[in-house]
Amino acid sequence: MITAAGCGNNQSLPPVPEDSDCGDWEWEADEGVWECDDDYSSHYGHYYYGGKYYSTKSSLKSSSAYKSYQSSSSYKGGGSSSGFGKGSSGGFGG
Repeated sequence: MITAAGCGNNQSLPPVPEDSDCGDWEWEADEGVWECDDDYSSHYGHYYYGGKYYSTKSSLKSSSAYKSYQSSSSYKGGGSSSGFGKGSSGGFGG
């Protein structure tokens, strides 16, 4: 099963990875990458970008490929597919 964490706004998501090591994927809206959600995979909970698995957010964010993606116009992260968990900002009284 493939799920997009964030209200189903998945028409603009990158294609689901075709990797035989993981059979179930979840879209990680904050990072703009897919995450392996296959309980039986040794990559369960790992982030996937550019054909590689990253076991932690920090290892993902420190990769040069991800940094390049993050600064590109094709970046899908930042939680833009969902308003959940954003809290309200601004409003009356400044």
